[in-house]
Amino acid sequence: MKFFFDENFAPPIARALNVLETHSDDEVLNIIDVFDRGVADEEWIPFVGEEDGIIITQDYNIHRIRQQRELYIKYQLGLFVFKPPSKKGYKYWKWVQVVIERWEDLKTTAKHSTKPFGYIYRPRSKKLLTLYEQ
Repeated sequence: MKFFFDENFAPPIARALNVLETHSDDEVLNIIDVFDRGVADEEWIPFVGEEDGIIITQDYNIHRIRQQRELYIKYQLGLFVFKPPSKKGYKYWKWVQVVIERWEDLKTTAKHSTKPFGYIYRPRSKKLLTLYEQ
């Protein structure tokens, strides 16, 4: 399975997870490493769809923008949103901790969900909130 962190996550998080996943068939990438910084969502979403990928983002509003939501559905993507606790978000090392703590659950959920799907991880809850499911 291919997991793509969008550019609002620091690229080293995805790179480190990719190294840690060398024992599995999973690949972890950051959109910045595939495209340039600032690439439009409408450009990289189809690419990730063609790669049968899973998107991981902090952009809580991404599912609310009709055009982007339609692209996720059209390209049969899985979406995980990590909602920050505030507009300031977490500091870098807290993001590392949050992602690592949820990583195995995220992979298991992705493998057992039918695309397209979308889930939100909220800061003070271990429970996933469903955005949409097939």
